[in-house]
Amino acid sequence: MPTPYEVPANLLIDKVAERLKKEGKIVPPDWSKYVKTGVHREKSPVNPDWWYERAAAVLRKVYIKGPIGSSRLAAEYGGRIDRGAKPYHARKGSRSIARHSLKQLEEAGYLTKQDRKGRIISPSGRSMLDIISRDILKELVKTNKDLAKFE
Repeated sequence: MPTPYEVPANLLIDKVAERLKKEGKIVPPDWSKYVKTGVHREKSPVNPDWWYERAAAVLRKVYIKGPIGSSRLAAEYGGRIDRGAKPYHARKGSRSIARHSLKQLEEAGYLTKQDRKGRIISPSGRSMLDIISRDILKELVKTNKDLAKFE
């Protein structure tokens, strides 16, 4: 069975974000309209559905790198900060966004806590990502004959 390791991340994140939005278990906080995603950004996200995409990306990261906590996730979504004439330096992304995404995914039943190590993917989250990965791979095989070996 295909897993999120075998499909392109952008396709998986888009499909999972659509599903999370359709289910209604993940709801963007009120402050998500105005917030930047980290100190390394100049503006807030342009996409109005960015919260669902971030939650889907967090779910994929936990699947691949779990157990993982909010501080490590913030580092994953960080970037380099422009300091003018001085050299660039790495900065973490918003821990608040990472923490709230983890909490919402846990309340939805896709993640579970592991003692003092962070969060891991739950069986329902694993099956959802595996099913969506299978569907994406089937679509890719239909459009590209070179991928027929994965069928």
